[in-house]
Amino acid sequence: MAGAASTEIDSATAWGGGHESPFKVSYGKMMMWFFLVSDGLTFGGLLCALGYTKFTNVTGDWPMGEEVFTHIPFSHMPAPLIYVAFMTFVLIVSSVTMVLAVEAGHRMDKKGVIKWLLWTVVGGLIFLGSQVWEWSTFIAGYDGILSTWHDNATLLHSPYGGEYELVNHHGHEIKEMVTYGPTLYANFFFFITGFHGFHVFTGVLFNALVLRNVIRGVYHKRGHYEMVEKVGLYWHFVDLVWVFVFTFFYLV
Repeated sequence: MAGAASTEIDSATAWGGGHESPFKVSYGKMMMWFFLVSDGLTFGGLLCALGYTKFTNVTGDWPMGEEVFTHIPFSHMPAPLIYVAFMTFVLIVSSVTMVLAVEAGHRMDKKGVIKWLLWTVVGGLIFLGSQVWEWSTFIAGYDGILSTWHDNATLLHSPYGGEYELVNHHGHEIKEMVTYGPTLYANFFFFITGFHGFHVFTGVLFNALVLRNVIRGVYHKRGHYEMVEKVGLYWHFVDLVWVFVFTFFYLV
């Protein structure tokens, strides 16, 4: 309409977030949410495929999580899912420290952000190291040794739902190989936990880079710690996904 006031705004105002944005959120955080939703659908598809495969398995030899993951480091005592529960606890605690880092950022408390973000990185590294140990133990088998030697070739029942296949190598030694029930079981285990582990590794890397910038005072000079919030969203997503992985893969 002629004579009406112009409603045009510059791009900085349009995309800057704050009260000018209809969602009152910055462009960067909005894009992070879009990524997390799409990534969540990916994990949802993987877990649905796992559930379908497990509950349509007609052979009945699908291993039970509490019978497979019974090991804890430096001990041969059977402790079903104890170490996996420890990994879950560490990741949840790291999510709490991330919340505290974001809260310190809102108060412009640089030392607080450094302290809590550092603990978040430490928690992520502990989880990654624990997953490496879990993978190696799973590959090694029930005895925690990659190969066990026997005098005679026999066939032994495995508590994992498969069996020990003893192979004679030129009449000299018998090597024990472990199978874990259906091949898809191991496929799902390594793919789902590995895919999540890659997310944890990426999160640790991002947190470490942000921590470096916090120490250098980059965000303090900007007058806000929004970047800590962005990586915090990603880290909370990684923690939440693990809760579902732990529930649907190890418990159900």
